[in-house]
Amino acid sequence: MKHLFETWTSISLPKRILAGLIAGSILGIAAPGAAGLSLLGDVFVSALKAIAPLLVFFLIISSLCRARQSQGGVIRTVILLYLFSTFLAAVIAVIASALFPIRLTLHAAADSAAAPQGIAQVLESLLLNIVSNPISAIADANYIGILAWAVLFGIGLRAAGEETKKCFDDLASMLGRVVGWIINFAPFGILGLSFGAVSESGLQIFTEYGRLLAVLSGSMLFIYFVTNPILVFWCIRKNPFPLILSCLRRSAITAFFTRSSAANIPVNMEACAQMGLDRDTYSVTIPLGATINMNGAAVTITVMTLAAANTLQIPVDAPSALILSLLAALAACGASGVAGGSLLLIPMSCSLFGISSDIAMQVVGVGFIIGVVQDSIETALNSSSDLLLTASAEFRQWRKEGKRIPF
Repeated sequence: MKHLFETWTSISLPKRILAGLIAGSILGIAAPGAAGLSLLGDVFVSALKAIAPLLVFFLIISSLCRARQSQGGVIRTVILLYLFSTFLAAVIAVIASALFPIRLTLHAAADSAAAPQGIAQVLESLLLNIVSNPISAIADANYIGILAWAVLFGIGLRAAGEETKKCFDDLASMLGRVVGWIINFAPFGILGLSFGAVSESGLQIFTEYGRLLAVLSGSMLFIYFVTNPILVFWCIRKNPFPLILSCLRRSAITAFFTRSSAANIPVNMEACAQMGLDRDTYSVTIPLGATINMNGAAVTITVMTLAAANTLQIPVDAPSALILSLLAALAACGASGVAGGSLLLIPMSCSLFGISSDIAMQVVGVGFIIGVVQDSIETALNSSSDLLLTASAEFRQWRKEGKRIPF
């Protein structure tokens, strides 16, 4: 048994995940009624979601109570990269929508979910999440609240004794080991998730609303393989694609199938550790990225809004497109504070063009139809970009210090 386990762990995790992906897809087509396989995916995602809030909370406290002055520059660089790339994603979505205009057939009943009515409501939700009870924030996986309280506790503990700080270090290390154990079961989880996706939706979802999906996914792929490499090159001054492909392999596959940036936080942290990055930095930037680095959400909000405008034959001039890009970027940063994520922020951006809430919610309904694919690609872009930009910012610091960058 020990030999079998050692053989299993000797195979690289991406190869094991790819094997699980292929096996799950084949089983989903060949035996869609197989009982119990989808449960593997549900258990894997639930385990990641359960451990992630505790991991984030204690890692940030541990990092900040021992923070060094040099870390601040790297973290600031990561935040700037997050914000700039999200705005750039919205601009790219505007250009893609202009080159390939989409028109929708809006006949479905309006969704009954409550959407935010303006950016003020989004910001209000974010502020209330920040000041929520810290225990409730951990229990509800409210990462905005977790980040806020962990930062305050971490800074407050800088005056604590070394034994107290070591206690938090030990807790963070223990949680890191638990995460490692869970991630070792990722191939089985991916097998269950891919089986569930293929057996329930088949390939039909790729043909319905194909043009809309093509614009959405094409914009997101353009960001990852064209604009992100430019940002990475600016940081490391060398060929960015080895790092791009490494982050894609380590993070995007699991994010695609879990469809949860929160569930992918432990996966990204494990990848950062394997790259040799500073834990005190990535323990802050990775969970922060899961809340504000929302390139995919910015694309979704922008493309769906402009599709609604095209359908109603509403002209969109350059100043309006720029305002939409800024609004989409700001709203995307707040998407984690809104139930339903990026789709329920569409009515807010539609209001910029005077589109009624009833029509906008029908557009949201279209978004839910294609959500199986759209949300998977969006999450893969968002979460893998967290890892990519965190690594790039730290490697930029390494370059300045004359250290060798391993990519």
